[in-house]
Amino acid sequence: MEAKLGALQCHFTWDLDSSKSKLFRLRDMLEDIGTEEGNSWLGHIYNLQGYIHYQLGFTDDARCFFSRAAEALRQIRKSDKGPWLVVNYGNLAWWHYQQREQADSQSYLSKVDTLLKEYPSPSEDELHPEIYAEKAWTLMNFGRDKTLLAADYFQKAFKMQPDMLEWHTSHVIALVNVYGHPDQPLEENILEKMKIAKENDPDNLYLAALYLQQCAKTGRNIKDEARELAEKVLKKPPSSYSGIRPLLMLYRMYVSEDEAIDLAEEALTRHPDERLLKWCAANCYKWRVYSHKDNPLEQEKIDRAISLHKEVIPLYPHSAFEIKIALANIHAKSNHGQAEADQIYKKLLESDLEPAGKQMLYNCYANHLYFIRNDSYTSIEYNMKAADIPHQSHYRKSSIRELTKIKERRSHYRWREIEEFLANLQD
Repeated sequence: MEAKLGALQCHFTWDLDSSKSKLFRLRDMLEDIGTEEGNSWLGHIYNLQGYIHYQLGFTDDARCFFSRAAEALRQIRKSDKGPWLVVNYGNLAWWHYQQREQADSQSYLSKVDTLLKEYPSPSEDELHPEIYAEKAWTLMNFGRDKTLLAADYFQKAFKMQPDMLEWHTSHVIALVNVYGHPDQPLEENILEKMKIAKENDPDNLYLAALYLQQCAKTGRNIKDEARELAEKVLKKPPSSYSGIRPLLMLYRMYVSEDEAIDLAEEALTRHPDERLLKWCAANCYKWRVYSHKDNPLEQEKIDRAISLHKEVIPLYPHSAFEIKIALANIHAKSNHGQAEADQIYKKLLESDLEPAGKQMLYNCYANHLYFIRNDSYTSIEYNMKAADIPHQSHYRKSSIRELTKIKERRSHYRWREIEEFLANLQD
């Protein structure tokens, strides 16, 4: 039975990141996607939530989500039986097995076998396109490396079943996530794929916002188009699939930071209790504060940024660490907020964090010490701490880059010590 379970295509066999911090954050993200009628990924969302809850120890909740997944898939596909249930039945086989309910586990294994025989893949050496699509959608939630594989799976799925528009759209979004760059335009062939996907899936406002971002990077004036898109996004139920996040990023970078704030506030006025929109608004104010380097920003905007971040922290308790760092940095920009910033950092430094979290904190605190407290000595200490953690991330690269600059300038009396530290640094 264990061999059969190990051969299943389901969340328990897909080598997913099972660190608790990652799973808790992912659980929050899935809750923000929304469960409005017509969401074609609803079954997949519930399946992943079931797996996450099981890994976090919420066994009964996991079973409930797996049941919801089966029902959602039946409603979306308008059938009680089909290959779209293979992953769900595989999850249930694992769930019952780990509850030591061997008979029920065997029952679901038999159901999987029956479905695979009745609905074989169009290609003998490939998985069924329904399985490829769900596996791809799941992998997209687990980092850049997995997203590259997801793009390949989506491509295989829609080549076998080209009438599934959402698979084509998701393939393009996966390509953007992998090959997109904050400042540089996409390669022409990927941009053309985005254009075709947008024309074929005109109701997908998330893709529309991503497409306008890429067009703006080529130098195209997209302000009027962005404002038209905003009117459509505001009419949709708030969700991380509605397009509000990439739209606000588009506004911030290519329209106006103040208009981004106005748009976020408008969305929040329409849905004042939506935590996702509060976080979106908090981020808009945060970037407004961060970008105002030379001239003092109105204290009113800083105060609004602070109040929104304080509201968001209890709404996202498992993402609160990152939000608190942002809050500390905003306090540091305030007229009288440096003491509050120091206090937040002090509490965070005393907290129990996983290595990736420590690395992020040390890097951010090093920047705070250098730019706000003018303490280059202790800043170097924390950049060293961040770099010394062998976790590859933007934060480690940032700390190594800063230490390298000091070493190369040779202007700080610790440059030889830094040179030796960098030479001995482990990958």
